[in-house]
Amino acid sequence: MGYKHILFDLDGTLTDPVIGITKSVAYALKKMKNIDVALEELTKFIGPPLMDSFIDFYGFTEIEAKEAIECYREYFRDQGIFENEIYDGIKKLLEELTIAGKIMAVATSKPTVFAERIVDYFGLTPYFEVVYGSHLDGGRTKKSEVIDAVIEALEIKDLKDVVMIGDRKHDIIGAKQMGIDSIGVEYGYGSYEELREAGADFIVKDVCELKSILLER
Repeated sequence: MGYKHILFDLDGTLTDPVIGITKSVAYALKKMKNIDVALEELTKFIGPPLMDSFIDFYGFTEIEAKEAIECYREYFRDQGIFENEIYDGIKKLLEELTIAGKIMAVATSKPTVFAERIVDYFGLTPYFEVVYGSHLDGGRTKKSEVIDAVIEALEIKDLKDVVMIGDRKHDIIGAKQMGIDSIGVEYGYGSYEELREAGADFIVKDVCELKSILLER
């Protein structure tokens, strides 16, 4: 029983990217506006699209935000991308889901080219049918758009067989917009309150609880 198609967010769900992302944001803020910020204050950038975060958190214009993203990528492209680690238990979970015949994909707001490199770096590529994210030109940044692309690529007909797993409200909202179930994970960067208010169908504290839903439901 359970879901046949399982979509995973990347940052805060499969891997913990806190060092790489916060250092990349700090680099961009310093270069763009000579702003110095403690790294722990920048964890709010993990999950949402970068464009939205630079605008919402620092009042950048859309033009400034696009330039900030380019600065961010200067650091992230070859250094920040690997300042990252896989969450305990994730690889074992993916192995068990594969054995159980589940079809899995990555659906992230991170550009696809970076997401593919990260997934490959941790040896996770064999577990996923597709790894989809946003486009480098700023397209397909909404989570609903990424989910839609995955559903189309996997030729999914019955949306009741699909679940989106993520740690932020954007994952949950995107799933609801596409008419699929969602699971919020508390071990990432979104709070229980954020996930509940967004309307997550399930909320789990750790990978063990996630496994119980995906394999025993």
